[in-house]
Amino acid sequence: MTDCVLREDHDGWSMLTLNRPDKLNALTVEMFRELRSHVADLRKDDAIGCVVIRGAGKCFSAGHDLGDIAEGEEVPSRGWHSETLRLLEKLPKPVIAAVHGHCYTGALEVALAADFILAADSARFGDTHAKWALTPVWGMSQRLPRRVGIATAKRLMFTADMIDADEAVRIGLAEYAVPLEQFDDEIAELAQKIVSNSAFSHAANKRLLEATDAGPLDAGLQWEVMETEGHGPDMHDRISAFIKK
Repeated sequence: MTDCVLREDHDGWSMLTLNRPDKLNALTVEMFRELRSHVADLRKDDAIGCVVIRGAGKCFSAGHDLGDIAEGEEVPSRGWHSETLRLLEKLPKPVIAAVHGHCYTGALEVALAADFILAADSARFGDTHAKWALTPVWGMSQRLPRRVGIATAKRLMFTADMIDADEAVRIGLAEYAVPLEQFDDEIAELAQKIVSNSAFSHAANKRLLEATDAGPLDAGLQWEVMETEGHGPDMHDRISAFIKK
């Protein structure tokens, strides 16, 4: 590995950092290869209950490295980038995209593969595929409308407009925003809050939410009843600890 994506483990959670700060963390095949390797390792690591992905330096990422595109980058297989982000998305533990500064196009596709986005007030989001006569193949056309609604997704995709953190929160792209100087503390506090809850519940809830996303309500209600995974092995211990307080 070339350390294009760094992994740093904390108390029960892990930080993955896109690490090409001199190139504004522009996304290359090598970065995706390293991201994919970390995701595979995290899937097997029961000691980690939450994953945060962020960027080093000034921003999350300026997007797909246009130099790589111009040079005809070689990918292992058709759809390999999309498949890598799907593996990230399907981790059986919460994944947070912590976004500061630029988060454009391919970078936004990476962020959308997380369960939700936490934004610093410096964050800027946009989809510029249309600016370059490109079409999305990493998931934008599927995840963006699920997050913000189809009309808003069309507006962002058709105009290639950049939006700030407040607008991202307003349309539901980001969950909430915090001042940049508080960003690191908020990331740690949020991750700790998540890992203090049941890993069993997190994994089961992710599977349940995905299986019924955007489907008919009645079908989803039936799925919830029939496919429930019940309670986790630590349920009684958790309840007992609460009662004894």
